[in-house]
Amino acid sequence: MIRSIFCLFVVLVAAWWSVPAPLLAADDTVCIQCHSGQEGRLAAPVAEWRTSIHAANGISCNDCHGGDPTDFAMAMSPERGFIGAPEYTEVPDFCGRCHVGVAKEYKAGAHGKAINDGGAQCVVCHGNHAIQRASLDLINEESCTRCHTYERAALIKMSLVETDTIIKKVEHNLNRLYRLGFAVEDMKGEVFNQRNRFHRIFHGVDVERVRQETAGVQGQLDKILKQIEAIDTTLGERKLWGSIVLGLFLMVGITFLLLRKAYEDEEKG
Repeated sequence: MIRSIFCLFVVLVAAWWSVPAPLLAADDTVCIQCHSGQEGRLAAPVAEWRTSIHAANGISCNDCHGGDPTDFAMAMSPERGFIGAPEYTEVPDFCGRCHVGVAKEYKAGAHGKAINDGGAQCVVCHGNHAIQRASLDLINEESCTRCHTYERAALIKMSLVETDTIIKKVEHNLNRLYRLGFAVEDMKGEVFNQRNRFHRIFHGVDVERVRQETAGVQGQLDKILKQIEAIDTTLGERKLWGSIVLGLFLMVGITFLLLRKAYEDEEKG
């Protein structure tokens, strides 16, 4: 009996530790506990949030809305930093507390400058609670034509897709070299920086600027591709010399066997 209880305890502890720490922390907030027990619009944010990139990274209600996530009585108290839901025009600053570079680009662009007249802001394109990982799929005719024609957005997306393809190519090759044992950390860091720069670009929705900036990103990526090509050239030369050395060893081995056989035949004769 005692042994069975001990085994059950071990299983429960293992199950607990197998759950990602950020998710445990996020689900443990009083915000989640309270709203999960509500109905209708009060419960909807929790279900939506659970599918989001925020939930996957342990970002919970209080990280955006403030308040005390450990105290039911004070969870929505301004004294504990609760700020609630922002007004329409306040959303860029609200999200920009974390997404600093994106917010800066947005405010300088056409959408940001028109926000007081109903210009699109973050949640119009990304949603509020069910926020998904950033993707070029968000730039599409169905979404963009809710407010305007798709032509400019299509031109922007064309430049972005081209750059995104190069980024994926570079990342694939760096991962390949890493598996072969090459030190590629510095190059991976530079690709990370260029990807972040790339993600900020299109929030300004300026076609010419997007083209200029993507050209700059592609220029940096091209430098990394040349480094990869140099490593591949060295790797190819190593394989060539390795093949030559192996071939020489085989020739020496075969020659030795032939000489030995000839000697044995002569001894028998």
